[in-house]
Amino acid sequence: MLIGPPGAGKSTVGALLAARIGVAFLDTDDSVQAVAGKPVSDIFIEDGEPAFRELERAAVAAAIGTHGGVLGLGGGAVLDEATQTQLAGQTVVYLETGFSELAKRVGLDRPRPLLLGNPRAQLKALLEQRLPVYARLAQITVLTDGRDPAEIAGQIAAHVSGPGGPAAAPAVPAGPEGGPGPAGNGRSGP
Repeated sequence: MLIGPPGAGKSTVGALLAARIGVAFLDTDDSVQAVAGKPVSDIFIEDGEPAFRELERAAVAAAIGTHGGVLGLGGGAVLDEATQTQLAGQTVVYLETGFSELAKRVGLDRPRPLLLGNPRAQLKALLEQRLPVYARLAQITVLTDGRDPAEIAGQIAAHVSGPGGPAAAPAVPAGPEGGPGPAGNGRSGP
């Protein structure tokens, strides 16, 4: 399971990781769009966030129950308590990305329904709410800033298929304001 904020690279890294380890990749946002028959941004605009979250909750539950490959969760899926419970016992990888990098990646040229209005302020508020949840749920935390998605996928593949598998990689809490924690904390990154 890949978790992280919008723009962290869950879809890109997830597809590369799945190909590398020989399994299928599923993005829960794609599942939601398939059920709703419209893009996520349209669901937010036409039906509202609560309707989207209900569809997302169902998509995540179905995927956890049936999908045997790499699963990319929507950035806000982890806020749901039922989803948090379902993630217990799963291999959860948090793609940690700094604020400046995310701001570049989620630029105004892409539809991000939760970042309408003042995108920098919205992104900051979103991160303040979600970063502690990502850090708490993750067994593996991988820094993504300035890194090639294939390199990140390779690093995750090594963690999940290496000696001891995911249990050998401790969960790593984020530092102040979602930034890097103390040196030597077991984070994975350059």
